[in-house]
Amino acid sequence: MGQDNNLPYGKISSAEEIGRLVRAHRKAQAATQGEFASLCGVGTRFISDLENGKPTMELAKVLQVLQCLGLEVAIQPRGWRRSEPGTMPIPPKAAGQ
Repeated sequence: MGQDNNLPYGKISSAEEIGRLVRAHRKAQAATQGEFASLCGVGTRFISDLENGKPTMELAKVLQVLQCLGLEVAIQPRGWRRSEPGTMPIPPKAAGQ
């Protein structure tokens, strides 16, 4: 695998951002769309549409591709911030008090 120092991580707010992330990971591994599609168990057209930010992608397949990349999706409240290891997360309201 290639280095991931320059890969886009963090908040994702659009299908286009997911597509850029998937494309960056695929290219970091020097894989073609066809090779990557085969590895992930989806079609080449699906990978192309995903990388191009198509907003109507099937969620289960998107999650399958992300898992294939070694990525996971986390849902958290807006404004949430990471706390120190071993402590509870700080909810948005408590953070400002």
